[in-house]
Amino acid sequence: MADENLKKEMEESVEDKVDEATEEAVEENAEEEAAETLNETPESEEADEDTEKEEAEKESGDGKEVKKGFFGKKKDKKDKKDVQIEELTDRLKRQMAEFDNFRKRTEKEKSAMFEVGAKSVIEKMLPVVDNFERGLAAVPEDKKDDPFAEGMEKIYKQLIGTLEELEVKAIEAVGQEFDPNFHNAVMHIEDEELGDNIVAEEFQKGYTYRENVVRHSMVKVAN
Repeated sequence: MADENLKKEMEESVEDKVDEATEEAVEENAEEEAAETLNETPESEEADEDTEKEEAEKESGDGKEVKKGFFGKKKDKKDKKDVQIEELTDRLKRQMAEFDNFRKRTEKEKSAMFEVGAKSVIEKMLPVVDNFERGLAAVPEDKKDDPFAEGMEKIYKQLIGTLEELEVKAIEAVGQEFDPNFHNAVMHIEDEELGDNIVAEEFQKGYTYRENVVRHSMVKVAN
């Protein structure tokens, strides 16, 4: 009997403790819920509403999100023929650009070669022009009306006219200011009548071909 009584007392004690713990837990939960209710703000409610809307839109938004899902976005695969056509088109454009550059470069080289060749021919003709001028300058005044002298002068004028058509021009020297780009000074004199660095006399005429100097004028400079 003593054992049974002790057993009953222990069971009752355990039941009482369980009831007390249950009541304490219920009270604590009630207090926490009340505190959360007091701490809730309209912003949190709006955030919850926005979250719910977004979830609803994802679920019903034309099925886009659902379709993406596991498989992801489907990539468009190009046809092999289209790829080959693009490669050939790009190669053709590159070749056409290279050919155009080659054509322009060739034309420029041809023009430069022509300029060099023409300049070389003119240089060889200038001594002939010099000899004509010396010969005409040596003709006496009473002999200038002779047919021979007149014929020489006409040939000289024709030669000068042909050179001018080829854009060959004589460089102005006497009375001009000395310019090392066009003149070659071989003598220097003092002359009060002339200014500083003025060409006083020309010994050999200079010429230009298309604005490029073929031969510098050989001159005497004053002061």
